[in-house]
Amino acid sequence: MLKTFKIGGVHPPGSKLSAGRPIENLPLPLSVFIPLAQHIGSPAVPVVARGDVVKTGQLIARSNGFVSANIHSSVSGKVKKIDSMADSSGYPRQGIMIDVEGDEWMEDIDRSETLSREIDVDGQEIIDKIQKAGIVGLGGATFPTHVKLIPPKGMKVEILLINGVECEPYLTSDHRLMLEKADEILTGTRFLMKALKVKKAVVGIEKNKPDAVRLFAEKSKSYEGISIIELKVKYPQGGEKQLIKAVTGREVPSGALPVAVGAIVSNVGTAFAVYEAVRKNKPLIERVVTITGKGLANPSNFKVRIGTPTSAIIEAAGGLPEDTGKIISGGPMMGRAITHPEMPVTKGTSGIILMKKTESRRQEVIECIRCSRCVRACPMGLEPYFLMTASEKNLFDIVEKERIMDCIECGSCSYICPSKRPLLDYIRYGKAKVGQIIRTRKK
Repeated sequence: MLKTFKIGGVHPPGSKLSAGRPIENLPLPLSVFIPLAQHIGSPAVPVVARGDVVKTGQLIARSNGFVSANIHSSVSGKVKKIDSMADSSGYPRQGIMIDVEGDEWMEDIDRSETLSREIDVDGQEIIDKIQKAGIVGLGGATFPTHVKLIPPKGMKVEILLINGVECEPYLTSDHRLMLEKADEILTGTRFLMKALKVKKAVVGIEKNKPDAVRLFAEKSKSYEGISIIELKVKYPQGGEKQLIKAVTGREVPSGALPVAVGAIVSNVGTAFAVYEAVRKNKPLIERVVTITGKGLANPSNFKVRIGTPTSAIIEAAGGLPEDTGKIISGGPMMGRAITHPEMPVTKGTSGIILMKKTESRRQEVIECIRCSRCVRACPMGLEPYFLMTASEKNLFDIVEKERIMDCIECGSCSYICPSKRPLLDYIRYGKAKVGQIIRTRKK
């Protein structure tokens, strides 16, 4: 019997339209806008100015504190300006705009495709290289990776979990990366193991990717300490706490980090970026992005430079269909609609989904019928119907006690609700307000 997490979960249609499309290099755009806040924590601080000429891979913004990440230029050219652009939430975010002039890379970056499996660096050197390269979690959370590799005092890491689940409908960027860069991912996993001082790692892959399961099961035989687990198809199994429960049976306590149960989770894309940082001296300046949608001419997987406008990816996939009602950055369950097609690709951009007008139109909301489907679907054991109502009424002391901060914003409640209530919208609102209250209380 295949393993999975026990509480909640839903089964949305996969719609993996681009699963069979190999990764292609997206042509360079005319200019890029590279945000300074592409990670959890403090935004990076610019170290370049208007008019400066930069190379691909050059540091352009330095991390501002421990929980922060370096930002590097993804192109070569001239810094046009340091300005603001609206992000997916609609709020302006500062970034660096660079006009592209050729593609001249920093001389110390190894651009060859030659595989190098040697683990000839110590753990601290690995962490230093990861921090220098500005690597963050590429599964969507964008937590600075070097921070994860330094557990709090008194806590010991026993197992590393590599997330190859990709449970979000439509997205296939991780799947394609696993098929095309398996050895690099496994070598990156070995680097993470050495940095964490653990002897065991498990790569979790859902059953709907049998080609990736077979490939990794065969490849992993030559990588000491790494095993593969085929998991039952269930959303949101890619969540850290759900993956830990599925693979190890351990349950992360409310408000605690995965390290509290001796586990660290890293995405397959992050493991690949770690390989490139340690073996190739390459910072995180590009990533694989899925562009898809039922009306799109050519659903694809592109390797895209950070800062590339979304419109360039859409054009490369056949152009914007006339019946497009919404453009979503990320997956359809946890992603967010973007306000304009010039939004730049960031380190956390896993996919761009073009939804038809008929798919994206919100349905009429009716009264809650007390069916409890949202409660049964919640993978965190919460009561979404109550959290929505209390958040709507600004009862933030109550929702804090009811563990609203444990919500992983997976959208299972909204997906399953027969009354079409905007449960996640109000829970996100409540979480944001409670988060502000907690931060103020700590100060």
